[in-house]
Amino acid sequence: MSKLSKVVALAGGVGGAKLVDGLAGSLPPEALTIVVNTGDDFEHFGLHICPDLDTVCYTLGGLANPATGWGRVDETWHAIEGISALGGPAWFRLGDRDLGTHLERTRRLRAGEKLSQVTRDLCRSWSIPYTVLPATDDSVSTWVCTDAGEMPFQEYFVHRQCQPQVTGFRFQGAEQARPAPGILDALHAADLVILCPSNPWVSIDPILAIPGIKDAVSSRPALAVTPIIGGQAVKGPAAKMYRELDIEPCAHSVARHYASFLTGFVVDQVDEKEVGAIQGMGIEVLLADTLMKDRSDRLRLAAEVIQFAQENLLRWPSNNTGVESV
Repeated sequence: MSKLSKVVALAGGVGGAKLVDGLAGSLPPEALTIVVNTGDDFEHFGLHICPDLDTVCYTLGGLANPATGWGRVDETWHAIEGISALGGPAWFRLGDRDLGTHLERTRRLRAGEKLSQVTRDLCRSWSIPYTVLPATDDSVSTWVCTDAGEMPFQEYFVHRQCQPQVTGFRFQGAEQARPAPGILDALHAADLVILCPSNPWVSIDPILAIPGIKDAVSSRPALAVTPIIGGQAVKGPAAKMYRELDIEPCAHSVARHYASFLTGFVVDQVDEKEVGAIQGMGIEVLLADTLMKDRSDRLRLAAEVIQFAQENLLRWPSNNTGVESV
């Protein structure tokens, strides 16, 4: 059985952070590189906020709030409560511990450092031995096209609570952006690329939209884990987005989204009926319990994914099925 010596995980959001945590518990630090979506990043109160980067890093560092999956454990809210009392915008809740991260990141970015440099040093401070890279050091922002007009992702997701009906997405700045240093080297050296169970539209697509990344992923064996179980997203608006785009929210739809470069796909056991259709696209399928309720679930799923890849995918340098992704 072939062994995985280099794995790159593409991640965003709580689901992505959970699988990354499982992978980190299953692979040595030198074997895992994590590339994180930055399309959600935005400026708030003059601070550079990186929601997906922070969720991944807090999770890997054992700092994440276990009840929400995002934010800091043992958080307090004095600053945002004070802002609210003064009539300021309190719709995006920043905890006091979390503010420390944003203040220090913003200070260093304004001093001329790159986001990848700052992220590396924050990981060291939090005793994270794995390589965590923002998708780019450049400005790329996800805009959601809706029946209420086009709006930045955080406006749609947090302020509007995903209520507007989605009609499409735009990744502003993506065409001019470059992958953060180290990403292309890691991808070209990877035995396997794992697309975590993150929202395909707004967590993974912004990464793939950066020139060079999708081509590099397409050159390697690539496996995706479904974020849709039984027609529903475990967390977030992915299923709602599929429905509003007139696409059935199901594992098969997620596999088709990535089908142009996908080698393997992980389907939840409740969706066993979809396995045949996915295999029909030339994609190897692992049927597993993909719901990660606690860390033991994360470790179990990561181990199953690694074993499946070693036994079934590494013999294929890449997959180009010719099936168009949606």
